[in-house]
Formats: sequence, structure tokens, C-alpha cells
Amino acid sequence: CSSDLDRKRCLHCGNYRAGSHYVVDVEDCLIEDEASQRVIQTVFSLVRSFRIPVYNEDRETGLLRHVLVRRGFATGEMLVVLVMAAPSFPGKHHFVDALRAAHPEITSLVLNLNPHHTTMVLDKTNIPLFGPGYIQDRLGSLTFRLSPGAFYQVNPIQTEKLYSLAVEFAGLTGKETLLDAYCGIGTIGLAAASRAGRVIGVELNPDAVRDANLNVRLNGVSNAKFLQGDAGDFMDTLTRKHQSVDVVMMDPPRSGS
Repeated sequence: CSSDLDRKRCLHCGNYRAGSHYVVDVEDCLIEDEASQRVIQTVFSLVRSFRIPVYNEDRETGLLRHVLVRRGFATGEMLVVLVMAAPSFPGKHHFVDALRAAHPEITSLVLNLNPHHTTMVLDKTNIPLFGPGYIQDRLGSLTFRLSPGAFYQVNPIQTEKLYSLAVEFAGLTGKETLLDAYCGIGTIGLAAASRAGRVIGVELNPDAVRDANLNVRLNGVSNAKFLQGDAGDFMDTLTRKHQSVDVVMMDPPRSGS
């Protein structure tokens, strides 16, 4: 969800219009989690009442840039990320108290500091305002830690079906070395680990790699490790060294791969 001030100085909260950074008001979305929508609408209301200036891309003024909500469907934990252009804003502590009072289901609240003139939603600095700064969720028998910048599938029920089918199609016998390319927090690789000999995951996002290796320990997996780096470069290096893996899992199958 993004918020913006248009030329008429009218506050909007919704999604970008296709091919632009113009924000279209969206109060209800049929494919978005209803609990997350309610939190976003409360944030929108509090932004107005606290008169928090919203970021304007053209002028590079204002504070609030984006709102990100992540929910653990199995655990019920909820993470709210406020993407700000500065680390502080008017009435910050009262804002946090009001949001938590309206939504006690929020288990973690984070300020992501993004002062740069960029189209990237999140930057590297996360400041916890409440809770541990992450949530946990479960897929099947596995538990996963999710930090603000780490990728996670939005539909956990279909995710379990997708991963089960991928592992089945891979025909693993327990001896293979499996590469989880662009692995994120390691969901696919860890889902396949019990059927493979060894799992190697490669991911560029350092926050996701940290989560992935924590998830290895969290689930007591002994045959998986996750590395920070570009998965394409990693596979090129394997080729130059005349090394190989038995199975590559890649989600999504990216252009150029």
C-alpha cells in the first residue's frame, strides 16, 4: 500500500495505477488479506488525525512513503512496517499506542528508514517500534522467520501444495545436491531438505539470507546452508569450476535464467 499527496493536496491511500506512481484509492481488495486491509485503513486514518506529512516523490518532501503489512496465517502474528523518509515523526509514541490499541493483533511494528530518492519501497535500516521486528509463520511442519524485507508467498495454502508438487516432480531419492536459486528465506529448499542429500540456497538479499539460516536452526535441519550472493553468478562459478548440482529449483523462473 502506498500513500501520496496529489496536486490538489488530497490524501490518498491505495495502489499505484499501472505504469505510473499515481496512487488510486483502494478501500477494499478481493485478493488482499482482510485483516491487513483493516490495519492499513487505520494507519490512513491516524496519519490524517496526527497530521503526518506524506512523502511527495516530485518534491522530495514529507515523511510517510509506504505501509507494509505481513501476517502469519498459521501463527496469527502480524508485522506492520511504516516506511519513512526520516527516523522520527510528530507524535510517534502516541501514534504507535493508538495503532496498537485499535489492533492488538499487531505483534511487531517497524519503522523502515528510506530517505533516498528511489522507487525502491524498502531500504536497509529497520528500527523496531514495538515487538521483535519480525514475525514467524508455518508452512506444513516447518516454521519460518520473516523480516520486513524478506520475500514470502502471499497464499500459504497454495504454497504448501506448490512446494509438495515441486518436490514430487524433482524425484528426489535422498542423495541429490539441490540448489534453491533466489531462495529468499529458504522456504523451498527447506521443504525439500528431508528428501535431498544436501541443499544449497543462494539469495542476494542479506536480510533474507539471515532469516534462511536462522530457519535452518529453528527447524533442526542439518543438510542445508544458505549463501548471500547473486544466484546467476553462483551458477556461472560452478560451471567454470566444472562442478554441478543434481536439481535446481527456481521460483519464479526468471527471464534470462
